[in-house]
Amino acid sequence: MSTKRNLLEIRYLGFDQRENCRVFRFDVQADGHAKEVEVTADMAVFRDNRVGIQEGPSLCGSKLTSDLGRGWEGEHELTAADVRAHADVKALADAERASARKAPRRRPAVPAAIHPNSGWRQFGRSQ
Repeated sequence: MSTKRNLLEIRYLGFDQRENCRVFRFDVQADGHAKEVEVTADMAVFRDNRVGIQEGPSLCGSKLTSDLGRGWEGEHELTAADVRAHADVKALADAERASARKAPRRRPAVPAAIHPNSGWRQFGRSQ
């Protein structure tokens, strides 16, 4: 039994600015057919969720892959929920990394009297 796998290839082409929205353009190749697809993102969504606009192409590419995987053929839009979910995942990963960090090791302070035979204490003294 053979099954035909749908090969989906998405390549980022650039963006256009339209008023308060940025339109990310992608070249989508599926089963030997190519077409240009756009994903629209409101700039306020990035600001409100404290996500950098430079993450837009990656987020839109993921959204596009998800939409096309579900067979969606309509307009593609990066929503506030999409960006919020990304921000939440990123915040959780940052918190986990921070908690995994070890505190710097410091040697406990030892009074000099405990180490009377230390070579440093005897330095320069005649015996």
